[in-house]
Amino acid sequence: MAVRPTRRAGAARTARAVAATALLCGAAALPQTASASTAVPAAARPKVAFTIADPRITESSGLAASARHPGIVYTHNDSGGVPRVYALGPDGRVRAVLTLAGAGARDWEAMALGKDDRGRPAIYVADIGDNLGGAWPYVTLYRIPEPEQMRTQSIRATRFRIKYADGPRNAETMMINPRTNRVYIASKLFSGKLYEGPARLRAGGDNVMRKVGGAPAMATDGAFSPDGRTCVIRTYFGARMYSVDAGGRPGKSLGSVSIPFQGQGESITYTPDGRSFLAGSEGRNQPVFQVAVPDKANPQASPGGKPGSDGKSGDSNADEGHKDPRDVRVGLFLALAIAGAVCYGLLRKHREGR
Repeated sequence: MAVRPTRRAGAARTARAVAATALLCGAAALPQTASASTAVPAAARPKVAFTIADPRITESSGLAASARHPGIVYTHNDSGGVPRVYALGPDGRVRAVLTLAGAGARDWEAMALGKDDRGRPAIYVADIGDNLGGAWPYVTLYRIPEPEQMRTQSIRATRFRIKYADGPRNAETMMINPRTNRVYIASKLFSGKLYEGPARLRAGGDNVMRKVGGAPAMATDGAFSPDGRTCVIRTYFGARMYSVDAGGRPGKSLGSVSIPFQGQGESITYTPDGRSFLAGSEGRNQPVFQVAVPDKANPQASPGGKPGSDGKSGDSNADEGHKDPRDVRVGLFLALAIAGAVCYGLLRKHREGR
């Protein structure tokens, strides 16, 4: 039985609410352990870069730090809203609102900076969420030129239709390699996979994403470093870094990155200098944390200028975050979130079958 788009949008919001509730209940039910950050030098500990307090932004689900406009970080809301990108200043206040003319906002989940067909700076937004796990035959990327002047304006969007070679799936992670301008998407839930787009997106017809590797379970966002040498994929519980091979694909794991717990952490990006991450969460008045890139994964800090050149890179299969005693809690959080999402999906299918 087909589900009308309006009903699907409501179902998507309900599914996210079920998963988020499961996560929060799990956090409350488990005993707390000492934070690993107590052993980290103060200068390297995560700090609040700014807080998103604008009442128009209640579901920040993507971040992208501008190199063209120093200090500007772009974000967007999740689903069911107006197709808008918000340009935030260093204090978290909105400096400009960019409306994507001709675009829809069914389930926006990620954003990244790349280039257009003429090599000019561009903003990409990924309408790739599918909380019913394959209800949509295709998903969409939107592209607008990054404006030269930081002012509120409407910009005509270019639409790219996206399909997966192995069938529809839910995803919240979209990344663009700054060297190749190639798009990568990581699927969500247990069997996380990494998909690579064509060398050049086309506005007419389908753009097929093909599986090229694995991804962390419950992946919610990711980003390439500004120099294209590393990338990061985050989950609700932490993040994992990867080196990037000569072909531009994410390769070996460089280890996990500890991120402060966030109620619904769904966004991450590198700062323009590549030395830190910015990590955010959905919700009102949410802080955006600045987290230092680990030295062994920082090209400027590693011997020979190559990520992971100390020979201590991690295994090729990403984990879900921290390598400390909190792993027990992380596992339970994951199980609760999966259980909530699966239960909702089964309930939905049962109702549709009536």
